[in-house]
Amino acid sequence: MKNFFDTLSNIWKIDELRNRIILTLGLLLVYRFGAHVILPGVDGDQLAALDSKTSSGLLGILDAFTGGAFAKASVFALGIMPYISASIVVQLMGIAIPYLQKLQKEGESGRRTINQITRWLTIGICIVQAPAYLYGLGALGVPDSAFILGKGLDFIIPSVIILVTGTIFAMWLGEKITDKGIGNGISLLIMIGIIARLPQSFAQEFASRVSENNGGLMLILIEVIIWFVVILACIMLVMATRQIPVQYARRTATGGYEKNVMGARQFIPLKLNASGVMPIIFAQAIMFVPSALASLSDSETAQSVQAAFGDIFGFWYNLVFALLIIVFTFFYTAITVPTNKMADDLKRSGGFIPGTRPGKETGDLLDKIMSLITFPGSVFLAIIAVLPAIVVKIVGIQQGWALFYGGTSLLIMVGVAIDTMQQVNSYLLNRHYDGLMKTGKNRKVVA
Repeated sequence: MKNFFDTLSNIWKIDELRNRIILTLGLLLVYRFGAHVILPGVDGDQLAALDSKTSSGLLGILDAFTGGAFAKASVFALGIMPYISASIVVQLMGIAIPYLQKLQKEGESGRRTINQITRWLTIGICIVQAPAYLYGLGALGVPDSAFILGKGLDFIIPSVIILVTGTIFAMWLGEKITDKGIGNGISLLIMIGIIARLPQSFAQEFASRVSENNGGLMLILIEVIIWFVVILACIMLVMATRQIPVQYARRTATGGYEKNVMGARQFIPLKLNASGVMPIIFAQAIMFVPSALASLSDSETAQSVQAAFGDIFGFWYNLVFALLIIVFTFFYTAITVPTNKMADDLKRSGGFIPGTRPGKETGDLLDKIMSLITFPGSVFLAIIAVLPAIVVKIVGIQQGWALFYGGTSLLIMVGVAIDTMQQVNSYLLNRHYDGLMKTGKNRKVVA
């Protein structure tokens, strides 16, 4: 505990790091404040039905990503998700469109162009989503009396502009946190929105267990222990790597290579879950489709499909959900981990995997290893994703609190927290202080 407080003291001693943390906290505070600003022309006192409809199910997940702004009809109701959607679309289009492939190889200038394309696509997605959200408020239980100005164009057009501007402003906040703060700006905005629902969800679960004599404090303690075990499992999933040994030919004094004299051995770290939470996001997007298509028909089959896939804690929903996650994990890993490029870069730098020829044979080996470790990683990811449904059915946990037992919410929280700690850790190590993720004696500067 003493080392922890010493580390916090060391963080405060570094002026640049302290300023970045203060700026980050300030921008996050602005984002959370905006999530409570209701759209002009909407009576906030008549949004109780919207809040109840978005407390669970698929809408509950969407509301969690916006930090509750979706249920409040806030100016940030669309959140940062249109930008995430645009980023995914641009990334997938980069596989098939030569122009985007060329930009990806142009370094910093290409990255700036891709970012600009992503921003414009974000605006386009917002222009489609904003009217759909406004017209969908009535279907979600918001009465017509809640719209002070009515639902005419004099309300729709300004509200669409405000919602689009809200998303662009949230995107700007994320980019500023990345550039001027401690990094991972967009991810931090999503994480802070998810964490905002955590106290309320736990309070509801606590009240349910204690006031209704439904297990009492002992069961609450067991649930918290299980939650910490799940967090530990998520950390292992995020950080687990398979290290492939690599050896480099040692340089001579003339700048050439001694092919018969080996240099220091290094490793290529291949992540067990190289795709992160993207397979879950893809799978959740697909899971909206069956229920939406079934709602177009009044037949018994359509109604049964809508009932099965409208319950995110149901058996069939989670079975299909888990299978899609496994499939998308292999797909996304294949397009984001360029094993052939890794092999070519390794060959150009004079490195090789012992017992394997440089070039194509090395690429084939890396691809085989990546496929072998992706399967257990995808199964583990699928188990984490469906864990909320398991704890709801077995333990009887409330749905709002169960969403923090796995799925996208918990993986995002764990992944962003680890990345942020690594960012802070690098500042501390550069200043010869102990980092957050490692203990030991302070490093001394040698004069």
